[in-house]
Amino acid sequence: MADLSTQYMGLELKNPIIVGSSELTNKSDKVKELAEAGAGAVVLKSLFEEQIMMEVDAQRVNNMYGSFNDVENYVSFYTRKHDLDEYLELIRSSKESTDIPVIASINCISSSEWVDFARQIEKAGADALELNMFIMPNDPNFSGFELEKIYFDLVDNIQQHIKIPVALKMGTYFSGLAKTFIELSKTNISAMVLFNRFYSPDINLEKESIKASHVFSHPDDFSNSLRWIGILSDQVDCDLSASTGAHDGYTILKNLLVGAKATHVVSTIYKNSNTQIQKMLEQIEKWMDQKGYQSIPEFRGKLSQANIKQPMMYERAQFMKYYSNYRDV
Repeated sequence: MADLSTQYMGLELKNPIIVGSSELTNKSDKVKELAEAGAGAVVLKSLFEEQIMMEVDAQRVNNMYGSFNDVENYVSFYTRKHDLDEYLELIRSSKESTDIPVIASINCISSSEWVDFARQIEKAGADALELNMFIMPNDPNFSGFELEKIYFDLVDNIQQHIKIPVALKMGTYFSGLAKTFIELSKTNISAMVLFNRFYSPDINLEKESIKASHVFSHPDDFSNSLRWIGILSDQVDCDLSASTGAHDGYTILKNLLVGAKATHVVSTIYKNSNTQIQKMLEQIEKWMDQKGYQSIPEFRGKLSQANIKQPMMYERAQFMKYYSNYRDV
């Protein structure tokens, strides 16, 4: 029987399936059920920076909600504070109810005072912290360099507060993605997750209004993560995990082959329930048995850009060649 265990962020995972931050991981009983279904690790539902900052300074609440009266401001503050206390309890109860790694998550846009809350996350027993960070580069007054510096400031700041491993869940909006990611990996972060799945706008033609596009990922959405993990896995000084588009065990195998240590999954569990985890594990194990692999390190990274005979396959951007041969496919 193949050994599906892997190391990610210095943590021992029994397999490379990490259930990503979502409503699937917002209760300890759900975390327990995911562990029993076979998940290798879980990322708890994210706290948002705005929630944490409510606790940092009550006056900031009044500034943010200046149009409300004092009673409403107090209720807002109390509610947010209650959310933070509940989050710490979620970490503690999840750790008590399962033996798989429990990774806390914060959705942030700056490197300000909120990082002090990370100490409480560590004290509550989280095995690691995933920072879901995205700065929309829509302000023409800021250069790519200025925006990217915020990521480095955040890493420097957060690591002065905690000792548990830190992962950055990244987007693709960088002026020089490869250079930025390689330089970030040389800091003390333990991993990067490629890539974040963002809100996608669409248009309701009947109502002439903005609406959300597809909430769940599609099985074909994995390609961008695959490309960049394949390019970067031999150049970065931290672990990489894939995210977006992993709906079966075969996609996880593809991510491993290009150098990922693990894969975050969410949409496929929403669509197929927790039983999908076992199906994915069976697909991985069956493939490994057929290929004669006893463990993941035997093939992980085998198809990274540095290890294939045609590395330009990762860099091809033009699609016309494939359209021109479409009738022959």
